[in-house]
Amino acid sequence: MTNPFSLFDEWFAEARETEINDSNAMTIATADAAGQPAARMVLLKGHGPDGFVFYTNQQSRKATDIAENPLAAILFHWKSLRRQIRIEGSLHPVPNTTADAYFATRSRDSQLGAWASDQSRPLDSRATFEARFEEVTERFAGGPVPRPPHWSGYCLAPDRFEFWQDRAHRLHERRAFTRSGEDWTEGLLYP
Repeated sequence: MTNPFSLFDEWFAEARETEINDSNAMTIATADAAGQPAARMVLLKGHGPDGFVFYTNQQSRKATDIAENPLAAILFHWKSLRRQIRIEGSLHPVPNTTADAYFATRSRDSQLGAWASDQSRPLDSRATFEARFEEVTERFAGGPVPRPPHWSGYCLAPDRFEFWQDRAHRLHERRAFTRSGEDWTEGLLYP
């Protein structure tokens, strides 16, 4: 039986060679407590047997959805390979030490942007955001930029994978993996 994490690693390595921009881009779909869905693009920043990690402002709509309903789905679509991977599971926050370590690797402007942005909140003008960016640039001038208390990451712990491969005449191949305790069951789905 194939391990879905190993198969993901194979496909992801191929995508990193063939996708021109952001091979780590993924759609994440969340839903609030009332079941209202929302989907947006984020970047995969780590993965392994524990799951798939991304980072965000914890006051954003996606973080609010996650607090109300920690179930989500992510989707990778690599057009150059004619493949996609759907992954479903539950989300949990990454440890502060993990978020701190990743934040330290971001470009300085990205770090400052995390301080300046009230992500998902109404903005009266671009000039307001740019002024806030200049304010935090001055505040942290000459020193390191610490991780904001409202910025961290989440890890999606998968319960289900689906690997989709395009085939001629829409006779696609779909392989599904479902968690069964500590193991996985594998099966095929009709296209």
